[in-house]
Amino acid sequence: MRVLGIETSCDETGLAIYDSEQGLLGHVLHSQIDLHAVYGGVVPELASRDHVRKTLPLLHNLLAQTGLAKSDIDGVAYTAGPGLVGALLVGTAIGRTLAWAWGVPAVGVHHMEGHLLAPMLEPERPEFPFVALLVSGGHTQLVEVKGIGQYRLLGESLDDAAGEAFDKTAKMMGLPYPGGPELAALALSGDPKRFRFPRPMTDRPGLDFSFSGLKTFALNTLQREITPQDSEATKQQTRADIARAFEEAVVDTLVIKCRRAVRDSGAATLVLAGGVSANRQLRERMQVAMGKEGARVFYPRTEFCTDNGAMIAYAGWQRLRQGAHEDLGFGVRARWPMDSLAGY
Repeated sequence: MRVLGIETSCDETGLAIYDSEQGLLGHVLHSQIDLHAVYGGVVPELASRDHVRKTLPLLHNLLAQTGLAKSDIDGVAYTAGPGLVGALLVGTAIGRTLAWAWGVPAVGVHHMEGHLLAPMLEPERPEFPFVALLVSGGHTQLVEVKGIGQYRLLGESLDDAAGEAFDKTAKMMGLPYPGGPELAALALSGDPKRFRFPRPMTDRPGLDFSFSGLKTFALNTLQREITPQDSEATKQQTRADIARAFEEAVVDTLVIKCRRAVRDSGAATLVLAGGVSANRQLRERMQVAMGKEGARVFYPRTEFCTDNGAMIAYAGWQRLRQGAHEDLGFGVRARWPMDSLAGY
């Protein structure tokens, strides 16, 4: 079975074709970073319009890349939520229309389920059951995974997601958009001993997160430590030191909670997924921590950490092979709890 996956939940237009026997046949991606950079963040209306412009040309490129014809596609999967409603509607309308025109089944996919299953695209795959840390600009969740659609939410951020906190803190520091990767790059030259930020909610039981306070702590530190009398070199070094302290606080918090989740659930496997899972410090620290817990860590290759069509094609194949499909009507969900997917 060959499944076309379409991802348009936010500011990336991604398409891919997954073959149940040969694996991933090809994928294409268009990023809107340059479009939104001037505004310092994603503008929903502009994102939707760009998806309209780019989705079908990308489909033609993908078919040419793979050497496939439209008649070779056996199913269509598209992101139906969560995400920006306008952006979701573009991919959903195109995906459902293509499926109707081609006479093949269509299925709406949960965006975070796509991220959760992205490590399955790698040659060495995790086996069920496992604990997953879904960490991105919009979500920070710990999920117990027993199988496809068998998800139990263990904990989540009560305010900002980790990636959102990265981006907002980077913006406060005057770093270019998108800020998260820029902050992580700046942190590499920071002194790890100069500042220590709090590790929020790690001194109490439970698996929930909170990252909004770290932004305030970073802002207060910036205002206290950088003065007009400082040279530009001194200011830049202070920013790097603050970036390092911020990154280490977020990473430590995620690692502490993951160790607790693995220990409490008895899982032998942890999956990292979502845009922040590409963070080098997080991967290195998590490998060490899970080694101490006797657990293995799996994550997708870097290009599949951020939004992409490959994860939607794979998740769609899993759903279609279970018999899931949509009728001619369709809808999207800006919010869509993971643990509601069992009967989907």
